[in-house]
Amino acid sequence: MTVTASYPELRSWDRLMIGGRWVDPAGAETIDSIAAGTGEVVARVPAASAADVDAAVAVARKAFDEGPWPRLAPAERAAALGRVRDEIAARLDEMIAAFSVEIGAPAAVSSAFHDNALKMWDDNVRLLGELAFEEEREVAGEGIVRIVSEPVGVVGTIIPWNGPVATASLKLAPALAAGCTVVLKPAPEGPVSMMLMAEALAAADLPEGVVSVLPAGREVGEHLVRHPDVDKVAFTGSTAAGRRIMSLCGERIARVTLELGGKSAGIIADDVPLDDVLPSLVFAGIGHTGQVCAALTRILVPRERQDEVVAAVASFLEGLEVGDPFAAGTVLGPLAAERQLERVEGYVAAGVAEGARLVTGGHRIEGPGWYFEPTLFADVDPSMRIAEEEIFGPVLVIIPFDGPDDAVRIANDSIYGLSGAVYARDPSLAESIARRIRTGQISINTWGMCVTQPSGGFKQSGLGREGGPEGIRAYLEPKLIAGL
Repeated sequence: MTVTASYPELRSWDRLMIGGRWVDPAGAETIDSIAAGTGEVVARVPAASAADVDAAVAVARKAFDEGPWPRLAPAERAAALGRVRDEIAARLDEMIAAFSVEIGAPAAVSSAFHDNALKMWDDNVRLLGELAFEEEREVAGEGIVRIVSEPVGVVGTIIPWNGPVATASLKLAPALAAGCTVVLKPAPEGPVSMMLMAEALAAADLPEGVVSVLPAGREVGEHLVRHPDVDKVAFTGSTAAGRRIMSLCGERIARVTLELGGKSAGIIADDVPLDDVLPSLVFAGIGHTGQVCAALTRILVPRERQDEVVAAVASFLEGLEVGDPFAAGTVLGPLAAERQLERVEGYVAAGVAEGARLVTGGHRIEGPGWYFEPTLFADVDPSMRIAEEEIFGPVLVIIPFDGPDDAVRIANDSIYGLSGAVYARDPSLAESIARRIRTGQISINTWGMCVTQPSGGFKQSGLGREGGPEGIRAYLEPKLIAGL
């Protein structure tokens, strides 16, 4: 494993950004920023409390009910979003470095995540120049009616640690574009990235109260979800947490968007050459050390090609450079936290116990930090835990199928439906399979996450869509004005 001499220094903070202003936190608790590659504390930020949530929601409520933000013309909000985008860009190098330190993403991965964040702000600026917020319709026998799309209100946004700036942008940009005010609660892991995001938002000079950033743990997040002045909750995270949030929102009929877990399938449909498949397919499964909800962690192969594919994938994995995210040539960095490493170890043990064949990997890499070998299982039955449950680590499973109908059955035999891909020499075969998979997004002969188009989950992978015009509409309520 390659190690660099030193990491860049990260800044600490002692104040929170509430409603665009830097204020002292209500409590004295702090959050340690820990380097995933060393396990060492590298910075410290305030931990928001329930009292801080109450303060942020209060100013967000006032800003929505009385302030200018929801009442600005779309072009004025677009100009403000453009300022946010520019302030993020001005801090991009520091954000990229912080993400690599805190979460362990190699430089190329970290850069890609943050480039996507800029694309999201750019796209919402563009969309504000194209979307119609009012529409007149002529109704037979009733004359003219007007449909007015109004912002839903105060939005409580909760995001995970595996791509905080990008995930925050995916929710903040459309919510602000719609005219909502937002209280953002990031995960306690990766807090420096989000304090830099708070700096960018504060520097963009939005009206007072429009946005707050409150890093905190689960209990504070639940307080935000329960708050009676929060009109909508937008959450990205585990399916288990999503169930809890949806139930709490249901108690008071709050709106909710959920982007949850996945166990997506990458299907090798026919005799497509493996050299054309493996780079895309393997990195779709273990890129960012497998810590991506849309990862293709189930590889489905024709039974007659199983041995060939197993050997090729194993060879590919064994040739990857695992190491320090700042070292040249590193492809996979560490897992984000010690508990994540222990989680992956537990799933590997379960796979062996259930009878799957461990082909390569399967062990932590000794030394500082939370490193784990890229891992491949074969002889996997679809009912095994490693084939059914989201591991969130660099673990791939290969499952054989007997014909296209069987591949579709296996791919759909999941509580999840977030992503997927089909690889085939015959593009018509690939598309016919893709259309039958119950998933929110699926690619043919490639894999990627298009952040400017609607994405989201079927089944227990979530509710609602993010990205594109659909992403803004998720933060709007249609109002009918009749009798015109």
